Amino acid sequence: MTERQYTDDEVAAIFERASKTEPTAVAIPAEGKGMTLAALQEIGREVGISPESISQAARSLELARRPASLTLMGLPIGVGQTVEFDRPLSDSDWERLVGDLRVTFESRGAVRYDGPFRQWTNGNLQALVEPTSTGHRLRLQTVNGAAGAMMKAGMITLGVAAFYALALAGGFNNAGSVVDAVFIVAMGLGMFAGGALRLPGWARRRQSQIEAVAARLVIAANSPRQDDPRPGPDPQRPT
Repeated sequence: MTERQYTDDEVAAIFERASKTEPTAVAIPAEGKGMTLAALQEIGREVGISPESISQAARSLELARRPASLTLMGLPIGVGQTVEFDRPLSDSDWERLVGDLRVTFESRGAVRYDGPFRQWTNGNLQALVEPTSTGHRLRLQTVNGAAGAMMKAGMITLGVAAFYALALAGGFNNAGSVVDAVFIVAMGLGMFAGGALRLPGWARRRQSQIEAVAARLVIAANSPRQDDPRPGPDPQRPT
C-alpha cells in the first residue's frame, strides 16, 4: 500500500500543531511532491519535536478528510469537505474560520446567523457550521457555476445540431444547410470544451484550499486554549 503523502499545506498545519514555536522556525523542504509521516518525523527530530507529537498532529488532520464532490458527465463540477467536531466550536473558532476563509479566497463574503446555524458565503462558495449531538459539523463546499453553465449550453447546442442533422437527412440537403449544421456542432463542442477543460485544475485548487482551511480549524479547535472559556457559538448573536 502506498504511504500517505502530505501536501505542503498539510505539512505546515502539522508542524503548527506539533510545535511550540512559530511555524516559520521549522525549515521544510519545498519539493512540491508531498512528504510522508516518516519524513515529517525526521524533520521534527532535527528541530526538537518528538515523533509522537508529529504523529498526533497528523492524526488530527484526518478528522478533516471527508471530501465530497459533485460531477457532471464525470467531471468535478463541485468540491467540498465535511468536518465533525466532538465539541461545540467557540466564538473565536468561528471568527478564526471566517478570517481564514477571507484570506484564502481573497473575498470578504457575507456572514449570516440563523438560530444555532452560522454561514459564510461568497457566491457559490459556502461554509456552514451546524450543531450535532456532540458538538458541531462544518460543511465547506463550492460549485463552478460558470463552467457548468457552459457545458450545459454546449450540450443543448449539440442537441439542436442533432435535430438539424435529422432535418437534413429528411430532404433539406443543400450546401448551405450542411455548413450551418457543421457550424452549430462546432459551436456546441467549443462551449462544452470551454467549460470542461477548466474544471480539473479548478477542482484541484479549490479542494486543496478547502482541505487546508478545514485542517487549520481542526488543529486550532483541538489545541489547548486558555483565552477562550466560552463553550460555543451564541445562537442569539445578531447579524
